[in-house]
Amino acid sequence: MSTQESTAPAPAATAAWWRPPETIPAAPLLGRLTRLAVAPMARRLGIRVALPDGRVLGRPDPRAPLMRLHDPEALYRRFGALGPIGFGESYQAGEWDADDLTALLSTVAGHLRAMAPRPVLWLTRLQADRRRPPATRNTAGVAARNVRHHYDLPSELFELFLDETMTYSAAIFPTGADGRPLADEAGLADAQRRKIDRLLDLARVGPGTQLLETGTGWGALAVAAARRGADVHTVTLSVNQCREARRRAAEAGVADRVRVELCDYRDIRPRGAGGYDAVVSAEMLEGVGHDFWPDYFATIDLLLVPGGRAAIQTITMRHDDMLATRSKDTWIHRYIFPGGLIPSVPAVEAACRRHTRLRVHRAGSYGPHYAATLRLWRERFDRHAAEVDALGLDRVFRRTWHLYLAYSEAGFAAGHLDVEHLLLDRAS
Repeated sequence: MSTQESTAPAPAATAAWWRPPETIPAAPLLGRLTRLAVAPMARRLGIRVALPDGRVLGRPDPRAPLMRLHDPEALYRRFGALGPIGFGESYQAGEWDADDLTALLSTVAGHLRAMAPRPVLWLTRLQADRRRPPATRNTAGVAARNVRHHYDLPSELFELFLDETMTYSAAIFPTGADGRPLADEAGLADAQRRKIDRLLDLARVGPGTQLLETGTGWGALAVAAARRGADVHTVTLSVNQCREARRRAAEAGVADRVRVELCDYRDIRPRGAGGYDAVVSAEMLEGVGHDFWPDYFATIDLLLVPGGRAAIQTITMRHDDMLATRSKDTWIHRYIFPGGLIPSVPAVEAACRRHTRLRVHRAGSYGPHYAATLRLWRERFDRHAAEVDALGLDRVFRRTWHLYLAYSEAGFAAGHLDVEHLLLDRAS
């Protein structure tokens, strides 16, 4: 967490899903190998590592990001046994900190892309290959549980760090002469509205459009589409989001044009005869899961009328990275988004080509804008530590989510992740 954490006592939450195992893996050999590898790894990764005895390992450059170890042996054993999962769990447990966590993770990510340090490769080969638990596969019965794991946290939590639109996906900011996003907190809500308008424009949503939205969020896109004169059917698996989206539609005076349904995408049925003129989705695809991308796109293909269009905003990763991680357990999968996987554009193209009549057109990428969005969310989240405590979410939860936001921001800042607008249509 930030260096100015709340000192309020944490509520009892020993069984909370965000708490890492209190039993540190024994892994004596792997722990010793990690200890020996720390200095060369730090040098190769471009960081400094401060030990409790005052020694600093790694890059001698004082500008290099600094990682402070509070319990080195615990970190060594967790990382030695579990790799990146153990690294994250060690942070959750407070065994290490960083003066600037995002800078640390961005630097590490940048160097890993160029060439993984040999000590990292040695340890990776010795660590057990951990597959994703079968129980988290997004089958029809499990998908709702996976969604609610994240999205049915108290709505007040999301209100603390999202803007007034309650939009939980990448914003699109104005850009400067150098092409970089001009992002500040005051402009976040307008940047989210800009993103929504681009998706609606891409799908050609206007008066009379029969629109399907997969993944409701808290209703901002559905309300914006209804204000354009569209008839909106939006579906979600989150009880909290369903309730709040209905409230927001009523408050905006468009409840007669917005139908919010608690529904799996596999169970969508159009209102009346025919299908939808347009389908829009903002960052729902990542939660579908690799095994079910064909089902998802086949559903869109089935529901679109001839000449219909689908506008999809999705986070993407490089195709080789997606192939390497699609079956592996990861820290994000274990603690933040069970059942999900970030797709690659080639994977989307392949799923549509093999299982649908849809063509995929790339309509814009906004990776730096997501890094900026996440920075603003992280800063707002950190400022509200006391309010997070008051919701019954303890210090370990705050550390877990600080790492999640910083880790995600670093992925976009280092270019490991991107976010794209994709247009899906049919030739006939």
